[in-house]
Amino acid sequence: MARNFSRFYATIFMVLFFAPIVLSQGSAQIPAEKSKVNAWFDSTIKPLKESAGTLDPDVAKAEAEPKIIKVKKGGGDFDTITKAIESVPIGNSKRVIISIAPGVYNEKITIDRNKPYVTLLGDPKNMPNVTFDGTAKKYGTVDSGTIIALSSYFVAAYINIVNSAPQPDGKMVGAQAVALRVSGDRSAFYGVNLYGFQDTLCDDRGNHFFKDCNIRGTVDFIFGSGKSLYLNSEIYVEADPGLTVITAQARESESEDTGYSFVHGKVTGDAKGAFLGRAWKSSPRVVYAYSEMSKVVNPAGWSHNSQPERAKTVFYGEYKCTGEGASPSGREPFTKQLTEKEVQPFISLDFIGATKWLLPPPKI
Repeated sequence: MARNFSRFYATIFMVLFFAPIVLSQGSAQIPAEKSKVNAWFDSTIKPLKESAGTLDPDVAKAEAEPKIIKVKKGGGDFDTITKAIESVPIGNSKRVIISIAPGVYNEKITIDRNKPYVTLLGDPKNMPNVTFDGTAKKYGTVDSGTIIALSSYFVAAYINIVNSAPQPDGKMVGAQAVALRVSGDRSAFYGVNLYGFQDTLCDDRGNHFFKDCNIRGTVDFIFGSGKSLYLNSEIYVEADPGLTVITAQARESESEDTGYSFVHGKVTGDAKGAFLGRAWKSSPRVVYAYSEMSKVVNPAGWSHNSQPERAKTVFYGEYKCTGEGASPSGREPFTKQLTEKEVQPFISLDFIGATKWLLPPPKI
């Protein structure tokens, strides 16, 4: 019996001593102080070598040995982004980083669903411009995008994505023009600038993360059925003689787990009376937390889209926002100034399950 106990304790010792050490991550909860956000993010979302134990195994495996493809006008592995994406094999299971040299790339780009783990990476000091003038009239709204990312695990960092179609004048038919459509799950965007007017960003479906981005438009310029966290990003509302609206989130019932959360962002621009969101569909879910809002925001804040019955089904919330446009006194009665408890799900990386798949911006 004594020998059996000796073997038992020896086994326990071996397991504890030689067990792999998993480095702990920081809290998934976003800090209330904006000055602490970057340090918090760096301590929570760490490079692969420090976070492999917390990532989904398939993600860790795919990210382990990235392939680099260089795109440059007149040089590089390819001279267009489209050719570089075409070179990615169908069913790709390894991270492919397409490094894009500075310049203007007049291309309409699609990353197909069967090509996951694609990254488009620019130089943060001299960002490339990807531009096209597709419109709803020619392609249909969601297919008008300059970049259409259908695949999961897509990443874009430090690029300008532009739809150069003219600003709708209220008379043109099919003038909606998407700069970016993101339809794959678990996609991330760092330091990306999106330029357009109506329907700039089709945040279509899946879990998405935006950090340090700038998104410009006039009406419904962040729309779709995505579930997305926008952190430290600026929303710029362009002047327009018609209606100006930031979000048209497309949730249609309380059972749909979708919605947009804007945390530590800015709402600026030169428009007048812009709405934070309108009930394009019956049950949109949008939250702004710790956000700075300029006078560009309509005092009412939100719109039920001239459908009063939707006032009962929307989830429009704000939490500790600041600035002239954040005053709660004129807000529509169907909107919420959230409590600390109510806002918790929306100010955490867990909102999009990020700690299982998210990595810092790529470096090469």
